[in-house]
Amino acid sequence: MNGRIALVTGATSGIGRATCRRLHADGWQIAGVGREVDRLTTLQHELPGFLPIVMDVTRPDAAQRIVGATVERFGALHGLVNAAGILEAGSHETTTAEDWDRTMNLNLRSVFLLTQAALPYLKQANPVGAVVNVSSVSGMRPFPGVLAYCVSKAAVDQLTRCLAIELAGAGVRVNAVNPGVVVTELHRRGGMTPEAYEAFLERGRTTHPLGRVGQPEDISSAIAWLLSDEASWITGETMPIDGGRHLTAAR
Repeated sequence: MNGRIALVTGATSGIGRATCRRLHADGWQIAGVGREVDRLTTLQHELPGFLPIVMDVTRPDAAQRIVGATVERFGALHGLVNAAGILEAGSHETTTAEDWDRTMNLNLRSVFLLTQAALPYLKQANPVGAVVNVSSVSGMRPFPGVLAYCVSKAAVDQLTRCLAIELAGAGVRVNAVNPGVVVTELHRRGGMTPEAYEAFLERGRTTHPLGRVGQPEDISSAIAWLLSDEASWITGETMPIDGGRHLTAAR
């Protein structure tokens, strides 16, 4: 172990789960947050020392309880990865107030509150801690039919920049990764049928200039790097990891 402690939300699937595995392989001790007990238990068996935290991050008391459990177990906190998120399909006509609030509460509000709760420990860490937010290419470029999601991710990007400038004096770095289409459960949970999802992934071969969609490990490797000493002079960045998708025009 390298003596560093990371807290990862969205740990039960996709990018969050891949990040837990990658950071553990790099020597970090991990606290992982999710709502699915069985999947957290699987990670606990797979990753020695892993701390499972069963919690809905949108609960009013979630941030303090999650950070408190992590510090109680490990005594410190060096890295926070905000990977929990939701995609709600809907246009300006079909997005309901409930859809909007659900998306903002998970994708944005929980990120702010968890970071706020973690900051005292990140500032005290030796070396000083860092935050990586999982945003999206949809925060950099608008896409039709996912209005609330795009707005929430654009807000995460601006939150990342605001926190980076506010915390620079304390040495805490805050960055974001902006994935393109990655093979996770996000779109399926957002309502896509299996057939529609397969067609969506196939189309991704043409919409991403490098000719393929991403895998969770494409993103987790970048997250691990942003948390590492190799990125110690990088803060406030929103890093597209999307096979070039952000470079293209709508099509």
